Amino acid sequence: MTTRLGVVGHQGYEGLSEVLRTLQQDAAGHGFSVRFEEALLGGVNSEAKLSRPDQVDALIALGGDGTLLRASRFLGGARVPVLGVNLGKLGFLTACNHEEFPRAFAAFARGEYTVQERMALDATTVSEQGTIGVRLRALNDVVVHKGGFARVLRLRVFVDDELISAFAADGVVIATPTGSTAYSLSASGPIVVPSLDSLIVTPVAPHTLALRPTILPPGSVLRVEVEDAAESVLVTADGQVGSALGVGQRLIVRRAESPVLLVQFDGTSFFTRLRRKLHWGGLDERDQ
Repeated sequence: MTTRLGVVGHQGYEGLSEVLRTLQQDAAGHGFSVRFEEALLGGVNSEAKLSRPDQVDALIALGGDGTLLRASRFLGGARVPVLGVNLGKLGFLTACNHEEFPRAFAAFARGEYTVQERMALDATTVSEQGTIGVRLRALNDVVVHKGGFARVLRLRVFVDDELISAFAADGVVIATPTGSTAYSLSASGPIVVPSLDSLIVTPVAPHTLALRPTILPPGSVLRVEVEDAAESVLVTADGQVGSALGVGQRLIVRRAESPVLLVQFDGTSFFTRLRRKLHWGGLDERDQ
């Protein structure tokens, strides 16, 4: 039986063409039929265009963490495993680098991998009259932040309709455990093991010492309101897509119905990544 494989990629990486050649040479022998996103068709000998999640049984993301985040949003909640291949420097969410790809691709074809379910977020803007505006999906985080002016925002954050806090800050990050090592971490948020589903609320540069990041149960429903929003206020998902938060609108964030399925191989545990990629602990870990 042939497995339908989709491929998305970032054209800014030198190793992309090498991995694409390996895919084209080895896919059929591994039992895959391959579709490529439109931006990649010019660099491959194929006219099989990837345009919808229902066209694939598995997805490969070639680039870095940003490409993997984009791939996860493309799936829109479809339960399709995503194999991230790192073509850059960090690649915290990816399963292998481009040098390891031929071996990893063969292992993937044999089913020698595990799938980690990663919690995602669903964010919706809502007007004062209850009209639904923009809906966003995120694997890492949803962020409310100011536009182009150097001013703070006055925010009110509620959980299940109860006020957590009203505060002034540059913004607020609502992250998943997967996103706890991204923007939330740079804003002094906690690191949360991805298997522990939760919502992490991290203020960005709050104008008070009496406010700290908060970890909430995964079933919580968060509401963010912006007071006195004279200038542009933005909502972004995974730092890649977003919308303006209009006057009188509020943002509702909750756990998405479907998780993102990330492919992992042996030897690529969460704490191994922390030590090797983020230099967790302060001392570099040398490869054995």
